[in-house]
Amino acid sequence: MPLRRERMFMGKATGFMEYERVVNTTVSPEHRIKDFSEFHSPLNIEQRQQQASRCMNCGVPFCQSAMRLNGMVSGCPLHNLIPEWNDELYNGHFEHALNRLLKTNNFPEFTGRVCPALCEAACTCGMNDTPVTVHDNELAVIEYGFANGYMKPNPPKVRTGKRVAVVGSGPSGLACADMLNKRGHNVTIFEKEDRPGGLLMYGIPNMKLDKSIVLRRIRLMESEGIEFRTNCDIGANISAQSLTEEYDAVVLCCGAANPRDLKVEGRELSGVHFAVDFLKSTTKALLNDEYESGNYISAKDKNVLVVGGGDTGNDCVGTCMRHGCKSVTQLEMMPKLPDERTPDNAWPQWPRVCKTDYGQEEAAAVFGHDPRVYQTTIKRLIGDDNGSLRAAELVKLEPKKDDTTGRTIMSQVEGSEYTVEADMLLIAAGFLGSAQYVTEAFGVETDARTNVSTESGKYASSADKVFTAGDMHRGQSLVVWAISEGRAAAREVDEFLMRYTNMM
Repeated sequence: MPLRRERMFMGKATGFMEYERVVNTTVSPEHRIKDFSEFHSPLNIEQRQQQASRCMNCGVPFCQSAMRLNGMVSGCPLHNLIPEWNDELYNGHFEHALNRLLKTNNFPEFTGRVCPALCEAACTCGMNDTPVTVHDNELAVIEYGFANGYMKPNPPKVRTGKRVAVVGSGPSGLACADMLNKRGHNVTIFEKEDRPGGLLMYGIPNMKLDKSIVLRRIRLMESEGIEFRTNCDIGANISAQSLTEEYDAVVLCCGAANPRDLKVEGRELSGVHFAVDFLKSTTKALLNDEYESGNYISAKDKNVLVVGGGDTGNDCVGTCMRHGCKSVTQLEMMPKLPDERTPDNAWPQWPRVCKTDYGQEEAAAVFGHDPRVYQTTIKRLIGDDNGSLRAAELVKLEPKKDDTTGRTIMSQVEGSEYTVEADMLLIAAGFLGSAQYVTEAFGVETDARTNVSTESGKYASSADKVFTAGDMHRGQSLVVWAISEGRAAAREVDEFLMRYTNMM
C-alpha cells in the first residue's frame, strides 16, 4: 500500500509574507465603558484563515515550548499544538482544528480571552515581523465548535468506581476534574462561593470574560457527569475528614487565597478595600440583578487610588471607569519598562516592555493621561472625622542595592512626599499563598510562602491521598498555568488510583 504523501508545509508557505497581522476589532474606550460587555469582535472566517496562514511551520516551534529563559517562561505552558491547528484552520478543517486544540487545552474559551499569549511572544514570525495571532485564532476555533454543535456532552463509556473530590472550581480544579472524569472516575467539585468558577467567576471582570462563557462550560461538565456543590467551605462548614473518608482521593485547588495587605498608617479607614472584594462585589451585582440594586462597592464619583500595576490592578481601573469614577490613579512601585525590547531581552524571551492594557486605555481616553504613576507608593492614609478616607500621602521610590543580600530594592526618596485626594483605595498587590484554615484542616505541609508543599514536579501532598494543583501549589500565576497544573495533577491522581495512567 503506498504511503500517504504529507503536505510539505503547514498552512500557506508564503502566508507570513503575503498577509499582515490583523487582530480582532475592539470597541472604542469611550463606548465600551458604558457597560460590562466583552468588547472584542471576531474577524470573518476568510480573514481568520488568512491569519492562520501566517504560521511559518518553523523547524523549532518555540510557541509551544514553555522554555524558561532568563527567569521567564517563553511559549505555551500547555504545549498547545499551534502549528497543527493553524494548518487545519487555514485549510478550512475546523473540526480537526478543534480536536487538535482540545488535545492539550481543556478550556480554550478561557485562555483565548484572558491569557497574555506567551505563545505569541515566542512566535518565530515575530522575531523580525509581527507574530501570528495565535490567541485570536484559538478563540475562533473553540467558539466555532460551540456555535456549530461540535462541543457536545461526551461522558465516559465506562466508570472506574473510584471517587475523587476536587476542592475549588477555578481553572486548575476544573481542568483536573475534567481529565479525571474523562478517565471514568466519579468527580465531585466543592466550591465555597455561591457559583462555580473560582477565579474565572469572581476574579476576572465580565468585560474580559463574560460569565455566560463560564456557565456554558460548567453546564457541559455537569452533563458529562461531574457534580458541583457550591457554598461548601471545606475546613469551615464541611470537615476535611469527611472528604478524606468518603473519597478515594482529594485534590486541593483552592487558589492563592491571601491578598497581600498594605501596612501603612490609616489602613483601617473606611473606603480601603482589597481588589478581590471590589471586583467580586461588582460581578455578583451584575449576576444577581443586572446591577440595579446598587449592592456593590461603588467607585462612582470617587477619586480612586489603585495600588498594584498588574492585571488585577488594571481590572480595578477598568471597573472604576465603568462605575463612573471621578478620577483613577494606579500606583506602581517599579520603574516604567522600556517601550521596546532591550538588547539583553532578545526574542524568544518574554518581552519586558511597557504594555498599556484595556483599563489604562480607557482611563487615558476619558481623563487625558495614563493613570499609572511609577516608582511611587503610599506612605500614609488620611481620614476625616467620620473615619472615612479623604487623602493619601504618597512618596517617590528609587532603586538601591541591599548591602546584605545584593538584591535591588525600592527605597523611599527623602523629601519626595506629596498628598493627593482619595475617597477609595483598592489594594491589588498580589497574593501570598493558600488559606491556612484549609491546609491545617487537611494536615498538609506548606512551604515558606504558605503554598502546599510537594516534591519537585509532583502534586501529592504530605497527607495520604491528598493532592494539590494551581495557585495553591505554585503561587499566584496565570490561568494557562493553572490549567496545566490541573492536567498534570490529574495524571498523578489517576496513577495513584489505578496504578497506571494513559492520560496524555
